[in-house]
Amino acid sequence: MSYQVLARKWRPRNFEEMVGQEHVLRALIHALDENRLHHAFLFTGTRGVGKTTIARILAKSLNCEQGISSHPCGQCSTCQEIDEGRFIDLIEVDAASRTKVDETRDLLDNVQYAPTRGRYKVYLIDEVHMFSNHSFNALLKTLEEPPPHVKFLLATTDPQKLPVTILSRCLQFNLRRLPLDRIQSHLSDILQKENINGDAAALNMLAQAADGSMRDALSLMDQAIAYGGGKVTDTDVRAMLGSIEQKFLYQILESLQAGDAAAVMQCIQNLSAQAPDYADVLSGLLSMLHALALLQQIPDIYDASMGNEASLRALAQSMSPEDIQLYYQIGLVGRRDLPLAPEPRSGLEMVLLRMLAFRPEGDSTPVRTTPASTVAKVTSQTAAVQKPVAEPASSTPVDNHVDNKQEQTIEKHTLDQPQETSVDNRAEGKNEWHQIVAALNLGGILRQLAAQSVMTHCDNTNIHLCVAPGNAPLLTSEREAQMQEALSAYFGHPVKLKIEVQEHDGETPALRDERTQQARQTNAEVAIEHDEHVRSLIETFDGKVRPNSVRPID
Repeated sequence: MSYQVLARKWRPRNFEEMVGQEHVLRALIHALDENRLHHAFLFTGTRGVGKTTIARILAKSLNCEQGISSHPCGQCSTCQEIDEGRFIDLIEVDAASRTKVDETRDLLDNVQYAPTRGRYKVYLIDEVHMFSNHSFNALLKTLEEPPPHVKFLLATTDPQKLPVTILSRCLQFNLRRLPLDRIQSHLSDILQKENINGDAAALNMLAQAADGSMRDALSLMDQAIAYGGGKVTDTDVRAMLGSIEQKFLYQILESLQAGDAAAVMQCIQNLSAQAPDYADVLSGLLSMLHALALLQQIPDIYDASMGNEASLRALAQSMSPEDIQLYYQIGLVGRRDLPLAPEPRSGLEMVLLRMLAFRPEGDSTPVRTTPASTVAKVTSQTAAVQKPVAEPASSTPVDNHVDNKQEQTIEKHTLDQPQETSVDNRAEGKNEWHQIVAALNLGGILRQLAAQSVMTHCDNTNIHLCVAPGNAPLLTSEREAQMQEALSAYFGHPVKLKIEVQEHDGETPALRDERTQQARQTNAEVAIEHDEHVRSLIETFDGKVRPNSVRPID
Protein backbone atom coordinates (compact mmCIF):
# COMPACT_ATOMS: atom_id res chain seq x y z
CA MET A 1 0.00 0.00 0.00
CA SER A 2 1.30 3.48 -0.87
CA TYR A 3 2.38 5.85 1.88
CA GLN A 4 -0.29 8.24 3.15
CA VAL A 5 0.93 11.61 4.39
CA LEU A 6 0.33 12.46 8.04
CA ALA A 7 -2.04 15.35 7.25
CA ARG A 8 -4.42 12.90 5.53
CA LYS A 9 -3.81 9.87 7.71
CA TRP A 10 -4.57 11.72 10.94
CA ARG A 11 -7.33 13.94 9.61
CA PRO A 12 -10.13 14.06 12.23
CA ARG A 13 -13.10 11.82 11.46
CA ASN A 14 -15.45 13.30 14.08
CA PHE A 15 -15.81 16.38 16.25
CA GLU A 16 -14.11 14.71 19.24
CA GLU A 17 -10.86 14.31 17.28
CA MET A 18 -10.71 18.00 16.31
CA VAL A 19 -7.89 20.04 17.88
CA GLY A 20 -9.05 23.49 18.95
CA GLN A 21 -11.96 25.48 17.43
CA GLU A 22 -14.17 24.71 20.44
CA HIS A 23 -16.24 27.85 19.83
CA VAL A 24 -17.28 26.53 16.39
CA LEU A 25 -17.77 22.91 17.44
CA ARG A 26 -20.01 23.89 20.35
CA ALA A 27 -22.47 25.70 18.07
CA LEU A 28 -22.53 22.90 15.49
CA ILE A 29 -22.96 20.15 18.09
CA HIS A 30 -25.91 21.95 19.68
CA ALA A 31 -27.50 22.61 16.29
CA LEU A 32 -27.21 18.94 15.29
CA ASP A 33 -28.44 17.54 18.61
CA GLU A 34 -31.43 19.89 18.70
CA ASN A 35 -32.09 19.61 14.93
CA ARG A 36 -31.88 23.40 14.47
CA LEU A 37 -30.04 23.30 11.15
CA HIS A 38 -29.46 26.27 8.89
CA HIS A 39 -29.34 25.69 5.13
CA ALA A 40 -25.98 27.51 4.59
CA PHE A 41 -22.79 27.52 6.67
CA LEU A 42 -19.70 29.64 5.97
CA PHE A 43 -16.35 28.60 7.52
CA THR A 44 -13.57 31.19 7.41
CA GLY A 45 -9.97 31.18 8.60
CA THR A 46 -6.37 30.81 7.48
CA ARG A 47 -5.11 27.69 5.70
CA GLY A 48 -4.92 24.42 7.56
CA VAL A 49 -7.08 25.22 10.59
CA GLY A 50 -9.91 22.77 9.84
CA LYS A 51 -12.48 24.46 7.59
CA THR A 52 -12.93 21.61 5.10
CA THR A 53 -12.49 18.99 7.80
CA ILE A 54 -15.33 20.41 9.89
CA ALA A 55 -17.50 20.68 6.75
CA ARG A 56 -16.96 16.99 5.95
CA ILE A 57 -17.73 15.93 9.51
CA LEU A 58 -20.90 18.04 9.34
CA ALA A 59 -21.85 16.29 6.08
CA LYS A 60 -21.38 12.93 7.80
CA SER A 61 -23.48 14.05 10.76
CA LEU A 62 -26.31 15.08 8.41
CA ASN A 63 -26.31 11.86 6.37
CA CYS A 64 -25.23 9.14 8.83
CA GLU A 65 -27.50 6.10 8.49
CA GLN A 66 -27.93 6.07 12.27
CA GLY A 67 -29.67 9.46 12.11
CA ILE A 68 -28.79 13.15 12.40
CA SER A 69 -26.40 13.49 15.32
CA SER A 70 -23.22 15.25 16.41
CA HIS A 71 -21.68 11.76 16.77
CA PRO A 72 -21.72 10.06 13.35
CA CYS A 73 -21.11 6.33 13.67
CA GLY A 74 -18.20 6.21 11.24
CA GLN A 75 -19.09 2.58 10.42
CA CYS A 76 -22.02 2.81 8.01
CA SER A 77 -21.46 2.93 4.27
CA THR A 78 -22.36 6.64 4.11
CA CYS A 79 -19.77 7.64 6.73
CA GLN A 80 -17.08 5.53 5.10
CA GLU A 81 -17.81 6.85 1.62
CA ILE A 82 -17.64 10.46 2.86
CA ASP A 83 -14.29 9.70 4.56
CA GLU A 84 -13.02 8.23 1.29
CA GLY A 85 -14.35 11.16 -0.78
CA ARG A 86 -16.75 9.16 -2.96
CA PHE A 87 -20.20 9.83 -1.51
CA ILE A 88 -22.49 10.73 -4.39
CA ASP A 89 -24.59 13.28 -2.47
CA LEU A 90 -21.57 15.23 -1.19
CA ILE A 91 -20.61 17.51 -4.06
CA GLU A 92 -17.22 19.10 -3.40
CA VAL A 93 -16.41 22.08 -5.60
CA ASP A 94 -13.16 24.00 -5.90
CA ALA A 95 -14.34 27.53 -6.67
CA ALA A 96 -10.86 28.50 -7.85
CA SER A 97 -11.21 26.17 -10.84
CA ARG A 98 -14.92 26.87 -11.52
CA THR A 99 -15.09 30.64 -11.78
CA LYS A 100 -17.23 30.88 -14.90
CA VAL A 101 -20.91 31.65 -14.48
CA ASP A 102 -21.91 28.85 -16.88
CA GLU A 103 -20.19 26.27 -14.68
CA THR A 104 -22.00 27.62 -11.62
CA ARG A 105 -25.35 27.45 -13.40
CA ASP A 106 -24.68 23.86 -14.47
CA LEU A 107 -23.88 23.02 -10.87
CA LEU A 108 -27.07 24.60 -9.55
CA ASP A 109 -29.31 23.00 -12.18
CA ASN A 110 -29.15 19.77 -10.16
CA VAL A 111 -30.08 21.39 -6.84
CA GLN A 112 -33.79 20.75 -7.42
CA TYR A 113 -33.34 16.99 -7.66
CA ALA A 114 -33.60 14.87 -4.50
CA PRO A 115 -30.47 13.21 -3.09
CA THR A 116 -29.64 9.79 -4.55
CA ARG A 117 -28.71 7.99 -1.32
CA GLY A 118 -28.34 10.38 1.55
CA ARG A 119 -30.73 12.39 3.65
CA TYR A 120 -29.38 15.69 2.30
CA LYS A 121 -27.59 16.76 -0.83
CA VAL A 122 -24.57 18.71 0.49
CA TYR A 123 -22.66 21.23 -1.61
CA LEU A 124 -19.16 21.87 -0.17
CA ILE A 125 -17.68 24.86 -2.03
CA ASP A 126 -14.05 25.50 -1.10
CA GLU A 127 -12.35 28.90 -1.60
CA VAL A 128 -15.76 30.35 -2.46
CA HIS A 129 -14.31 33.87 -2.64
CA MET A 130 -12.81 32.92 -6.04
CA PHE A 131 -16.26 32.93 -7.68
CA SER A 132 -16.87 35.75 -10.14
CA ASN A 133 -19.57 38.34 -9.50
CA HIS A 134 -21.79 36.64 -12.07
CA SER A 135 -21.32 33.30 -10.31
CA PHE A 136 -22.28 34.87 -6.99
CA ASN A 137 -25.40 36.32 -8.58
CA ALA A 138 -26.31 32.90 -9.97
CA LEU A 139 -25.82 31.36 -6.52
CA LEU A 140 -27.67 34.08 -4.64
CA LYS A 141 -31.29 33.06 -5.17
CA THR A 142 -30.63 29.36 -4.62
CA LEU A 143 -28.65 30.14 -1.47
CA GLU A 144 -31.51 32.21 -0.10
CA GLU A 145 -34.32 29.73 -0.72
CA PRO A 146 -32.83 26.28 -1.35
CA PRO A 147 -34.95 23.10 -1.47
CA PRO A 148 -35.34 21.46 1.95
CA HIS A 149 -33.06 18.58 0.98
CA VAL A 150 -30.03 20.81 0.20
CA LYS A 151 -27.32 22.16 2.51
CA PHE A 152 -24.55 24.55 1.45
CA LEU A 153 -21.16 24.42 3.21
CA LEU A 154 -18.88 27.25 2.08
CA ALA A 155 -15.22 27.65 3.04
CA THR A 156 -12.87 30.57 2.39
CA THR A 157 -9.60 32.08 3.57
CA ASP A 158 -10.66 35.57 2.48
CA PRO A 159 -14.23 36.39 3.58
CA GLN A 160 -13.75 40.09 2.80
CA LYS A 161 -14.08 39.26 -0.89
CA LEU A 162 -17.54 37.76 -0.47
CA PRO A 163 -20.50 40.02 -1.30
CA VAL A 164 -22.52 41.06 1.73
CA THR A 165 -25.58 39.52 0.08
CA ILE A 166 -23.88 36.10 0.36
CA LEU A 167 -22.65 36.71 3.92
CA SER A 168 -26.10 37.70 5.13
CA ARG A 169 -27.56 34.39 3.96
CA CYS A 170 -25.07 32.18 5.82
CA LEU A 171 -24.21 31.26 9.38
CA GLN A 172 -20.59 32.41 9.61
CA PHE A 173 -17.99 30.63 11.75
CA ASN A 174 -14.50 32.10 12.05
CA LEU A 175 -11.85 29.46 12.76
CA ARG A 176 -8.85 30.75 14.72
CA ARG A 177 -5.16 30.02 14.38
CA LEU A 178 -4.19 27.15 16.66
CA PRO A 179 -2.08 27.97 19.73
CA LEU A 180 1.55 26.86 19.76
CA ASP A 181 1.12 24.48 22.70
CA ARG A 182 -1.90 22.75 21.11
CA ILE A 183 0.01 22.12 17.89
CA GLN A 184 3.07 20.84 19.74
CA SER A 185 0.98 18.53 21.91
CA HIS A 186 -0.83 17.09 18.88
CA LEU A 187 2.45 16.49 17.03
CA SER A 188 3.80 14.66 20.07
CA ASP A 189 0.70 12.43 20.21
CA ILE A 190 1.02 11.52 16.54
CA LEU A 191 4.72 10.66 16.91
CA GLN A 192 3.86 8.33 19.78
CA LYS A 193 1.20 6.59 17.67
CA GLU A 194 3.65 6.32 14.79
CA ASN A 195 6.39 4.96 17.14
CA ILE A 196 8.80 7.72 16.09
CA ASN A 197 11.21 9.41 18.47
CA GLY A 198 10.98 13.19 18.65
CA ASP A 199 12.57 15.96 20.73
CA ALA A 200 10.33 18.48 22.48
CA ALA A 201 12.55 21.32 21.21
CA ALA A 202 12.21 20.03 17.63
CA LEU A 203 8.43 19.85 17.89
CA ASN A 204 8.37 23.36 19.31
CA MET A 205 10.29 24.67 16.28
CA LEU A 206 7.90 22.85 13.93
CA ALA A 207 4.90 24.31 15.74
CA GLN A 208 6.36 27.80 15.53
CA ALA A 209 7.08 27.40 11.81
CA ALA A 210 3.49 26.22 11.21
CA ASP A 211 2.20 29.66 12.27
CA GLY A 212 -1.12 28.40 13.64
CA SER A 213 -1.85 25.88 10.86
CA MET A 214 -2.15 22.23 11.89
CA ARG A 215 -1.88 21.02 8.29
CA ASP A 216 1.36 22.95 7.81
CA ALA A 217 2.69 21.49 11.07
CA LEU A 218 1.95 17.93 9.93
CA SER A 219 3.49 18.56 6.52
CA LEU A 220 6.63 19.96 8.15
CA MET A 221 6.81 16.97 10.48
CA ASP A 222 6.53 14.65 7.47
CA GLN A 223 9.49 16.48 5.97
CA ALA A 224 11.43 16.36 9.25
CA ILE A 225 10.89 12.58 9.57
CA ALA A 226 12.23 12.09 6.04
CA TYR A 227 15.14 14.47 6.67
CA GLY A 228 16.08 12.78 9.95
CA GLY A 229 15.80 9.24 8.62
CA GLY A 230 12.84 8.22 10.77
CA LYS A 231 13.38 10.46 13.79
CA VAL A 232 12.75 14.09 14.67
CA THR A 233 15.67 15.77 16.43
CA ASP A 234 16.46 19.34 17.39
CA THR A 235 19.57 19.50 15.20
CA ASP A 236 17.89 18.06 12.11
CA VAL A 237 14.83 20.30 12.36
CA ARG A 238 16.99 23.38 12.88
CA ALA A 239 19.04 22.50 9.79
CA MET A 240 15.91 21.73 7.76
CA LEU A 241 14.21 25.02 8.68
CA GLY A 242 17.41 27.05 8.52
CA SER A 243 16.85 28.25 12.09
CA ILE A 244 19.49 30.08 14.08
CA GLU A 245 21.09 28.40 17.08
CA GLN A 246 20.18 30.29 20.22
CA LYS A 247 23.79 30.40 21.37
CA PHE A 248 24.46 33.08 18.74
CA LEU A 249 21.56 35.17 20.02
CA TYR A 250 22.83 34.85 23.61
CA GLN A 251 26.28 36.00 22.49
CA ILE A 252 24.85 39.03 20.69
CA LEU A 253 22.81 40.11 23.72
CA GLU A 254 25.75 39.58 26.07
CA SER A 255 27.94 41.74 23.83
CA LEU A 256 25.26 44.43 23.67
CA GLN A 257 24.98 44.40 27.45
CA ALA A 258 28.75 44.75 27.78
CA GLY A 259 28.66 47.69 25.35
CA ASP A 260 31.30 45.98 23.18
CA ALA A 261 30.70 46.92 19.54
CA ALA A 262 33.66 44.85 18.33
CA ALA A 263 32.27 41.74 20.03
CA VAL A 264 28.86 42.37 18.45
CA MET A 265 30.41 42.57 14.99
CA GLN A 266 32.39 39.38 15.67
CA CYS A 267 29.14 37.60 16.58
CA ILE A 268 27.65 38.63 13.24
CA GLN A 269 30.81 37.45 11.47
CA ASN A 270 30.56 34.03 13.14
CA LEU A 271 26.86 33.88 12.32
CA SER A 272 27.37 34.73 8.64
CA ALA A 273 29.23 31.44 8.15
CA GLN A 274 25.83 29.71 8.36
CA ALA A 275 24.30 31.92 5.65
CA PRO A 276 21.32 32.86 7.85
CA ASP A 277 18.21 34.84 7.03
CA TYR A 278 19.07 38.07 8.83
CA ALA A 279 15.40 38.97 9.23
CA ASP A 280 15.00 35.69 11.16
CA VAL A 281 18.01 36.62 13.30
CA LEU A 282 16.38 39.90 14.25
CA SER A 283 13.07 38.15 14.92
CA GLY A 284 14.89 35.67 17.17
CA LEU A 285 16.47 38.55 19.12
CA LEU A 286 13.06 40.16 19.59
CA SER A 287 11.58 36.89 20.86
CA MET A 288 14.45 36.50 23.32
CA LEU A 289 14.08 40.09 24.56
CA HIS A 290 10.38 39.42 25.08
CA ALA A 291 11.24 36.31 27.12
CA LEU A 292 13.74 38.31 29.22
CA ALA A 293 11.17 41.02 29.96
CA LEU A 294 8.66 38.39 31.06
CA LEU A 295 11.18 36.65 33.32
CA GLN A 296 12.11 39.94 34.98
CA GLN A 297 8.52 40.79 35.81
CA ILE A 298 7.13 37.25 36.32
CA PRO A 299 9.98 34.87 37.26
CA ASP A 300 7.70 31.81 37.40
CA ILE A 301 6.46 32.22 33.82
CA TYR A 302 9.33 30.28 32.23
CA ASP A 303 8.57 27.42 29.84
CA ALA A 304 10.78 25.32 27.59
CA SER A 305 9.77 27.19 24.43
CA MET A 306 11.68 30.28 25.62
CA GLY A 307 15.09 28.59 25.42
CA ASN A 308 17.78 27.59 27.86
CA GLU A 309 16.55 28.54 31.33
CA ALA A 310 19.95 29.12 32.96
CA SER A 311 21.17 31.39 30.15
CA LEU A 312 17.93 33.35 30.04
CA ARG A 313 17.81 33.93 33.79
CA ALA A 314 21.46 35.03 33.83
CA LEU A 315 20.74 37.58 31.10
CA ALA A 316 17.57 38.73 32.85
CA GLN A 317 19.58 39.44 36.00
CA SER A 318 22.37 41.28 34.20
CA MET A 319 20.24 43.49 31.90
CA SER A 320 18.14 46.39 33.11
CA PRO A 321 14.46 46.59 32.14
CA GLU A 322 15.15 49.91 30.43
CA ASP A 323 17.79 48.36 28.15
CA ILE A 324 15.52 45.46 27.22
CA GLN A 325 12.65 47.79 26.31
CA LEU A 326 14.99 50.07 24.36
CA TYR A 327 16.52 47.17 22.41
CA TYR A 328 13.08 45.72 21.68
CA GLN A 329 11.71 49.00 20.34
CA ILE A 330 14.77 49.63 18.17
CA GLY A 331 14.58 46.03 16.93
CA LEU A 332 10.92 46.42 15.93
CA VAL A 333 11.68 49.52 13.88
CA GLY A 334 14.76 47.85 12.40
CA ARG A 335 12.75 44.80 11.39
CA ARG A 336 10.37 47.05 9.49
CA ASP A 337 13.19 48.91 7.75
CA LEU A 338 15.42 45.88 7.05
CA PRO A 339 14.14 45.39 3.45
CA LEU A 340 15.27 48.96 2.69
CA ALA A 341 18.89 48.26 3.64
CA PRO A 342 21.47 47.84 0.81
CA GLU A 343 21.98 44.28 2.03
CA PRO A 344 20.39 42.35 4.92
CA ARG A 345 23.61 41.86 6.90
CA SER A 346 24.49 45.56 6.94
CA GLY A 347 20.90 46.32 7.91
CA LEU A 348 21.15 43.99 10.93
CA GLU A 349 24.51 45.45 11.90
CA MET A 350 23.09 48.97 11.84
CA VAL A 351 20.18 47.91 14.06
CA LEU A 352 22.61 46.47 16.64
CA LEU A 353 24.87 49.53 16.47
CA ARG A 354 21.81 51.72 16.97
CA MET A 355 21.02 49.78 20.13
CA LEU A 356 24.49 50.60 21.42
CA ALA A 357 24.35 54.24 20.32
CA PHE A 358 21.06 55.01 22.06
CA ARG A 359 21.74 53.03 25.19
CA PRO A 360 21.71 55.43 28.18
CA GLU A 361 25.28 56.31 29.10
CA GLY A 362 26.73 54.31 31.99
CA ASP A 363 23.64 52.11 32.22
CA SER A 364 24.81 48.80 33.61
CA THR A 365 22.49 48.62 36.58
CA PRO A 366 21.05 45.26 37.61
CA VAL A 367 17.35 44.53 37.51
CA ARG A 368 15.35 46.44 40.09
CA THR A 369 12.63 44.58 41.91
CA THR A 370 10.64 47.72 42.81
CA PRO A 371 10.39 50.52 40.23
CA ALA A 372 11.13 54.04 41.44
CA SER A 373 11.01 56.12 38.29
CA THR A 374 8.87 58.53 36.37
CA VAL A 375 8.28 57.20 32.88
CA ALA A 376 7.03 59.00 29.77
CA LYS A 377 5.73 57.35 26.62
CA VAL A 378 7.69 58.87 23.75
CA THR A 379 6.21 58.63 20.26
CA SER A 380 8.95 58.44 17.62
CA GLN A 381 10.53 56.00 15.25
CA THR A 382 12.55 54.69 18.16
CA ALA A 383 11.15 55.11 21.71
CA ALA A 384 13.22 54.70 24.87
CA VAL A 385 12.56 54.09 28.53
CA GLN A 386 14.33 56.72 30.54
CA LYS A 387 16.38 56.86 33.69
CA PRO A 388 14.62 57.06 37.06
CA VAL A 389 13.37 60.52 37.93
CA ALA A 390 12.96 61.05 41.65
CA GLU A 391 10.02 62.75 43.31
CA PRO A 392 9.51 66.41 44.27
CA ALA A 393 11.31 68.02 47.15
CA SER A 394 8.30 69.62 48.80
CA SER A 395 4.60 69.07 49.23
CA THR A 396 3.59 72.44 47.76
CA PRO A 397 2.74 72.88 44.08
CA VAL A 398 5.69 73.94 41.97
CA ASP A 399 5.74 76.82 39.51
CA ASN A 400 6.99 76.61 35.96
CA HIS A 401 10.56 77.47 36.93
CA VAL A 402 13.04 74.65 37.40
CA ASP A 403 16.63 75.58 38.25
CA ASN A 404 19.54 73.88 36.53
CA LYS A 405 20.21 71.53 39.41
CA GLN A 406 16.70 70.12 39.09
CA GLU A 407 16.70 69.52 35.35
CA GLN A 408 17.12 65.75 35.57
CA THR A 409 16.39 64.74 39.15
CA ILE A 410 14.43 66.24 42.01
CA GLU A 411 15.06 65.23 45.57
CA LYS A 412 12.50 62.69 46.79
CA HIS A 413 10.32 63.70 49.70
CA THR A 414 8.38 61.39 51.95
CA LEU A 415 5.20 63.20 51.07
CA ASP A 416 2.80 60.29 50.79
CA GLN A 417 4.25 58.15 53.55
CA PRO A 418 2.36 58.09 56.89
CA GLN A 419 4.50 59.79 59.53
CA GLU A 420 4.74 58.33 62.99
CA THR A 421 3.73 60.71 65.80
CA SER A 422 4.38 60.30 69.48
CA VAL A 423 1.51 60.00 71.97
CA ASP A 424 2.31 63.42 73.37
CA ASN A 425 2.17 65.09 69.96
CA ARG A 426 -0.86 63.29 68.53
CA ALA A 427 -3.34 65.99 69.51
CA GLU A 428 -1.44 69.20 68.77
CA GLY A 429 -3.92 70.49 66.17
CA LYS A 430 -6.18 69.92 63.23
CA ASN A 431 -3.29 69.98 60.74
CA GLU A 432 -2.33 66.46 61.80
CA TRP A 433 -5.68 64.90 60.92
CA HIS A 434 -4.33 63.50 57.63
CA GLN A 435 -1.57 61.70 59.56
CA ILE A 436 -4.09 60.23 61.99
CA VAL A 437 -6.32 59.05 59.12
CA ALA A 438 -3.34 57.35 57.44
CA ALA A 439 -2.35 55.64 60.70
CA LEU A 440 -5.87 54.43 61.52
CA ASN A 441 -5.79 51.99 58.59
CA LEU A 442 -9.52 52.31 57.96
CA GLY A 443 -11.25 50.73 55.00
CA GLY A 444 -14.24 51.18 52.72
CA ILE A 445 -16.82 53.89 53.41
CA LEU A 446 -15.41 54.49 56.91
CA ARG A 447 -12.09 55.59 55.42
CA GLN A 448 -13.95 57.76 52.91
CA LEU A 449 -15.82 59.44 55.77
CA ALA A 450 -12.55 60.17 57.57
CA ALA A 451 -10.92 61.44 54.36
CA GLN A 452 -13.80 63.89 53.75
CA SER A 453 -13.68 65.28 57.31
CA VAL A 454 -11.86 68.19 58.91
CA MET A 455 -10.75 68.18 62.57
CA THR A 456 -12.13 71.29 64.32
CA HIS A 457 -11.17 70.41 67.90
CA CYS A 458 -8.89 67.92 69.59
CA ASP A 459 -7.88 67.66 73.25
CA ASN A 460 -6.94 64.81 75.51
CA THR A 461 -10.40 63.23 75.56
CA ASN A 462 -12.53 65.00 72.93
CA ILE A 463 -12.30 65.14 69.16
CA HIS A 464 -14.67 67.13 66.98
CA LEU A 465 -14.90 66.56 63.22
CA CYS A 466 -16.78 68.47 60.56
CA VAL A 467 -18.25 66.99 57.37
CA ALA A 468 -19.56 69.09 54.48
CA PRO A 469 -23.31 68.67 53.69
CA GLY A 470 -22.44 67.08 50.35
CA ASN A 471 -20.83 64.15 52.20
CA ALA A 472 -23.54 63.83 54.86
CA PRO A 473 -24.80 60.47 53.47
CA LEU A 474 -21.49 58.94 54.57
CA LEU A 475 -22.24 59.67 58.22
CA THR A 476 -24.24 57.19 60.29
CA SER A 477 -24.28 56.56 64.04
CA GLU A 478 -22.74 53.13 63.47
CA ARG A 479 -19.81 54.55 61.50
CA GLU A 480 -19.32 57.30 64.07
CA ALA A 481 -19.08 54.65 66.79
CA GLN A 482 -16.62 52.61 64.72
CA MET A 483 -14.40 55.63 64.15
CA GLN A 484 -14.52 56.53 67.85
CA GLU A 485 -13.36 53.03 68.69
CA ALA A 486 -10.50 53.29 66.19
CA LEU A 487 -9.42 56.69 67.56
CA SER A 488 -9.43 55.36 71.13
CA ALA A 489 -7.16 52.53 70.07
CA TYR A 490 -4.89 54.97 68.26
CA PHE A 491 -4.48 57.35 71.24
CA GLY A 492 -4.25 54.54 73.78
CA HIS A 493 -7.13 55.78 75.94
CA PRO A 494 -10.89 56.36 75.51
CA VAL A 495 -11.81 59.44 73.50
CA LYS A 496 -15.20 60.94 72.77
CA LEU A 497 -15.90 61.67 69.10
CA LYS A 498 -18.42 64.16 67.76
CA ILE A 499 -19.04 64.60 64.02
CA GLU A 500 -21.06 67.57 62.79
CA VAL A 501 -22.46 68.26 59.32
CA GLN A 502 -21.76 71.85 58.28
CA GLU A 503 -19.88 73.90 55.73
CA HIS A 504 -16.17 74.40 56.38
CA ASP A 505 -13.18 75.93 54.64
CA GLY A 506 -10.58 73.43 55.90
CA GLU A 507 -8.53 71.05 53.80
CA THR A 508 -9.69 67.45 54.12
CA PRO A 509 -7.23 64.56 53.76
CA ALA A 510 -8.85 63.78 50.40
CA LEU A 511 -8.24 67.33 49.12
CA ARG A 512 -4.71 67.23 50.49
CA ASP A 513 -3.99 63.96 48.69
CA GLU A 514 -5.37 65.45 45.47
CA ARG A 515 -3.19 68.54 45.85
CA THR A 516 -0.17 66.40 46.62
CA GLN A 517 -0.74 64.19 43.62
CA GLN A 518 -1.11 67.22 41.36
CA ALA A 519 2.18 68.60 42.68
CA ARG A 520 3.93 65.30 42.02
CA GLN A 521 2.40 65.16 38.54
CA THR A 522 3.59 68.68 37.76
CA ASN A 523 7.10 67.90 38.96
CA ALA A 524 7.14 64.69 36.92
CA GLU A 525 6.10 66.54 33.74
CA VAL A 526 8.72 69.25 34.33
CA ALA A 527 11.41 66.62 34.94
CA ILE A 528 10.54 64.74 31.76
CA GLU A 529 10.40 67.97 29.76
CA HIS A 530 13.94 68.87 30.87
CA ASP A 531 15.42 65.36 30.69
CA GLU A 532 18.32 65.38 28.25
CA HIS A 533 17.61 61.85 26.96
CA VAL A 534 14.01 62.71 26.12
CA ARG A 535 15.10 65.93 24.42
CA SER A 536 17.69 63.98 22.42
CA LEU A 537 15.08 61.49 21.21
CA ILE A 538 12.66 64.24 20.28
CA GLU A 539 15.29 66.15 18.31
CA THR A 540 16.79 63.06 16.63
CA PHE A 541 13.59 61.29 15.63
CA ASP A 542 11.22 64.25 15.42
CA GLY A 543 9.21 62.70 18.26
CA LYS A 544 6.99 64.11 20.90
CA VAL A 545 5.87 63.26 24.40
CA ARG A 546 2.34 61.92 24.37
CA PRO A 547 -0.06 64.20 26.26
CA ASN A 548 -1.11 62.85 29.64
CA SER A 549 1.33 59.92 29.37
CA VAL A 550 3.68 61.07 32.14
CA ARG A 551 3.02 59.31 35.44
CA PRO A 552 4.90 59.66 38.74
CA ILE A 553 5.68 56.14 39.99
CA ASP A 554 6.22 55.42 43.67
